[in-house]
Amino acid sequence: MRTALGDTQSEFAERYNIPFRTIQNWEAGVRKPPVYVSELLEKRIQSDLCNRKTRMLPINDVHKKELPKRSDYVGAISWLKAVREKLGDSFVFALDEALMCQGNFAGRSDEYVVWGYGDDSASNFNGVVLLGNYVSGYDIKEKYGLYFTDFNRTIIDALANEAILDMQGITEALSKYYFTNGNSFDGIFVSPEYSERFAELAEDAMNYYED
Repeated sequence: MRTALGDTQSEFAERYNIPFRTIQNWEAGVRKPPVYVSELLEKRIQSDLCNRKTRMLPINDVHKKELPKRSDYVGAISWLKAVREKLGDSFVFALDEALMCQGNFAGRSDEYVVWGYGDDSASNFNGVVLLGNYVSGYDIKEKYGLYFTDFNRTIIDALANEAILDMQGITEALSKYYFTNGNSFDGIFVSPEYSERFAELAEDAMNYYED
């Protein structure tokens, strides 16, 4: 499982908050993890692998269904509720839409992309970008009857999809987090491969309202 991610033992330990010595003992056969731990870890790793796929922004397709337009609604939440009615109750909003649910970003009046996790049927609508079919329940929050990724998962998803994502919303939300958390990013954990880029993003966030 570790090598599937391409992690060293220390990176794997950091990613899943497992003591480094424990990882060494498991792999050396000195100790064996409980079955339920192995099963939970395997599900989480499969999810992480699945949701690291390179994505492309959707191109409008006349054969696909249309989602409600953001400009037709007052407030982000009313629009997201209308979108949820089309995509189904189990759809989990991600990235900018997750930030809207969290109250960390107001969104844009010309919003045309909806990010999230859900069944492949969601791709039958123009503008939907599926990051994956599944996201761990540990990473999901619920508010206003909407499901969305928590702030930490949202940051990780943003770093994984930065090549095709407008990072303004993420930077704004991260800046808000920093200043309301006592000028600290404590509580945010990112995977080892994103640590260097997160440091750069954090620097941008600290200076966001000064620029």
